[in-house]
Amino acid sequence: MKTIGAQAKAASKVLARASAAQKNAALLAIADGLVACQEDILRANAIDVQNAGARGVQAAFVQRLTLDLKAIHSLANDVRAVAALPDPIGEPFDAYDLPNGLRLHKRRVPLGVLGVIYESRPNVTTDISALAIKSGNAVILRGGSDNIHSNKALLSVIHAALRANGLPLHAVQLVEDTDRARINELLRLNDYVDLIIPRGGAALHKLCRDNSTIPVITGGIGINHLYVDETADQAKAVEITFNSKTQKPSACNSLGTLLVQREIAEAFLPKVAARLAEKQVELRCDEHALQILQRSRGVEVQGSASAPLPLCTLAQAGDWDTEWLALILGVKVVESLDEALDFIHAHSLEHSDGICSQHPGHIARFLNEVDSCAVFVNSSLRFNDGGQFGLGAEVAISTQRIHARGPMGLRELTSYKWVCEGDGQVRS
Repeated sequence: MKTIGAQAKAASKVLARASAAQKNAALLAIADGLVACQEDILRANAIDVQNAGARGVQAAFVQRLTLDLKAIHSLANDVRAVAALPDPIGEPFDAYDLPNGLRLHKRRVPLGVLGVIYESRPNVTTDISALAIKSGNAVILRGGSDNIHSNKALLSVIHAALRANGLPLHAVQLVEDTDRARINELLRLNDYVDLIIPRGGAALHKLCRDNSTIPVITGGIGINHLYVDETADQAKAVEITFNSKTQKPSACNSLGTLLVQREIAEAFLPKVAARLAEKQVELRCDEHALQILQRSRGVEVQGSASAPLPLCTLAQAGDWDTEWLALILGVKVVESLDEALDFIHAHSLEHSDGICSQHPGHIARFLNEVDSCAVFVNSSLRFNDGGQFGLGAEVAISTQRIHARGPMGLRELTSYKWVCEGDGQVRS
């Protein structure tokens, strides 16, 4: 691991000096290579998927692991999107003059070497490699044993593109030894690695926080809320709820708990439940919400003759603090905006929370008082994503209160240096 770290450090110095044109050419070559080598990538991915199936892992895990032709073309388009973005390196900002005539500004520089630890998502390999190359950072990738064949195939494409464009291959390295001991070694490479980014569940984030001697960016875990007040456009709120929950339930920005204002609960809950039933979403309800749904027609309730599946159940202790990553949704009726805010403050992990409302005062309070890394007004929570925010891709979604919060794109992978220009001034 020390050899990998030293190679990454040396490569980062070369990459930091590379021109925007050279980096962009490498990215476009990666994108073209992904499409050209798609059959090789799919064969490698099929091995990983087959191995996962043999172990009997959860369906959500297999979904995150699986690639198909559409997914590969999407990966290529994401890399092209990063190539099309402005290069942040060398960008001046926060310029001002001092009374003594000194001219100051900050100039963006790469962070250096990134250590990225992730689990079953092969798309992370290309997303992070593209963002690292464009932002002048070397990266050490430590994927899991579950996607090792996919990652090797993707790395072959990346290395071919770097070689063809005169950039060091060690700018992107994969830790091919899947022994978990390599993670702890990576977390202590503080002589070479400048930032650790875990992409996975709570256990991985805790492991990194507890054992790293390098700064760690954490996030990517969401217990997310949508509050629908009495002024909301209910038709739009139904579709926002449906999209937030079902568009990709295994994502960290999917909806976890729906909070509905009491005044509209009788009218709104049956409509949203019927829509969610189209995807067989299981509802975990508080007593008030459950009673409303039991009284309404056309909503399947656990225990009824027409409901062989438990589509509507009473929420249990701990449900409000569970990241489902599945077609399960908490539903709670609240008496007021105050109660909704208190509930969010008690249970949110400050990832993605939103409000459906036409009341300017409610919207203003929600935006002021909910301090998640992304807050949404009358739109799906699923937009909390680097690609959707116009960043091209993301290395992670940070929920920390540091220089980078929310989706981390190119600028979030930079630091800066002060530049002080004068005309012979000396300090008295």
